[in-house]
Amino acid sequence: MSQFTIAIHGGAGTILKTDMTPDLEIAYQEALQEALNVGYAVLEQGGTAVNAVKASIVVLEDNMLFNAGRGSVFTKKGVQEMDAAIMDGSNLNAGAVAGLRNVRNPIELAMEVMRNSNHVFLSGKGANDFALKQGVKLEPDEYFFSQFRYDQWKAIRDSDNYSLDHTHQQLEELMKDKKFGTVGATACDAQGNIAAATSTGGMTNKKYGRIGDSPMIGAGTYANNQTCAISCTGHGEPFICAVAAHDVSCLMEYKNLSLAEAMNVVVHDKLIKLDGEGGMIGVDAQGNHAMIFNSAGMYRGVKNEQGINEVAIYG
Repeated sequence: MSQFTIAIHGGAGTILKTDMTPDLEIAYQEALQEALNVGYAVLEQGGTAVNAVKASIVVLEDNMLFNAGRGSVFTKKGVQEMDAAIMDGSNLNAGAVAGLRNVRNPIELAMEVMRNSNHVFLSGKGANDFALKQGVKLEPDEYFFSQFRYDQWKAIRDSDNYSLDHTHQQLEELMKDKKFGTVGATACDAQGNIAAATSTGGMTNKKYGRIGDSPMIGAGTYANNQTCAISCTGHGEPFICAVAAHDVSCLMEYKNLSLAEAMNVVVHDKLIKLDGEGGMIGVDAQGNHAMIFNSAGMYRGVKNEQGINEVAIYG
């Protein structure tokens, strides 16, 4: 029997206490704790790691604070395009979606792709058509609107700039203050099965249907009972080129590194060589966990049956 554990993140980047109001800090902490509690309850009741990570992600997608689901940022065209992925480490099954519109919980659709299609990755209109077929809940554009996200987009929509997430500053601050607003979860259940899930709204003002690492199996999301379950958050392009999540698994499998050792190599060496800023969370099949980042902060939390229950924001 493994110790059951769940770890979550709500994005990484230039997250500084000096930029945070006390009320906002409490709101983030409470949101992270709620997501942890919901996922942990699934594990505590004997549920699977896959169902636990999905449950935690749904909570984060429904919270306007995070750039996923309801809180997703605006694209160049002034709409939301969302990506998500989930992977089951017990059988290497996975489901991923990209370029979604109006899907309330992209992680629910990723789960449907994994369980009820013959595919791994669906995108754009086809993914939305599959959501309709499977009865996944849709919402009107207004559901995804927040004044803060709109103002963030309005400040740069007439430029060719794009912005990462979670800044309340004006334009000049917007362009230097880097926040990567992905959400993710990894879990190990009592049977020693592990899973990972990631969801994001991408970059403010993104063009050309840009897709980051989050929905890419092996880049932003990966799970394999023999090694680890990983969810990444950061500037997606370097994470894609580094195949970051799978590289942690490879280091564990081929070099016999521990979870934390392998994650440290990828985050603090390989990604930095590619100017890759951000971080990742992970668990292994014994229920060990690690939350490692090379940015100023990462919204994160972990809860396990040994009594650990922590949420944190800063470095």
